[in-house]
Amino acid sequence: MEKSPLLGLRTVVYMVDDLDKAKVWYAKVFGSKPYYNTAYYVGFNIGGYELGLHPKERVTETDNGTVLTYWGVDNISEVYNRLLEAGATTHEAPNNVGGDITLASVYDPWNNIIGIIYNPHFKL
Repeated sequence: MEKSPLLGLRTVVYMVDDLDKAKVWYAKVFGSKPYYNTAYYVGFNIGGYELGLHPKERVTETDNGTVLTYWGVDNISEVYNRLLEAGATTHEAPNNVGGDITLASVYDPWNNIIGIIYNPHFKL
């Protein structure tokens, strides 16, 4: 087997209907205050891993599900293209989400969403 270009789990993002209420609930349950807090994303550092909250999207014919899991990668374009070549389809094309953090996601052939993230700040 070749060495996997996927480096391990990095981030779990839960989709929520009410971001403000969810932020309060997750802060209480996990005993942690968010380190990143905007109207479109709230991020917590839980034991060195990212727990994110994202507003549930309600756009016609789209659905971002209830949870997104992101796998770490060193080269997001390379891994994204590899997934597409293997039969995945685009969910979200690679895009910079702030600083030098880039993410993307695809649908696998069974409509599961696979997220990938380049985050040079993540340390095990």
